[in-house]
Amino acid sequence: MSFLAITIPISLLLGAFFLALVVREVRRGGFDDLEGPAHRMIFDDDRVPERPADD
Repeated sequence: MSFLAITIPISLLLGAFFLALVVREVRRGGFDDLEGPAHRMIFDDDRVPERPADD
């Protein structure tokens, strides 16, 4: 019985902690644009623009 007395409060505290993290990220706007970063990764242009010759 003492095992349950320890694990139930710990699990409730962990659940409340993770719920608080999710609520904080929702308020900060962390889940607003889920598709934008994926599209930017595909269409990212890594080429370096050429500099004009110094002639």
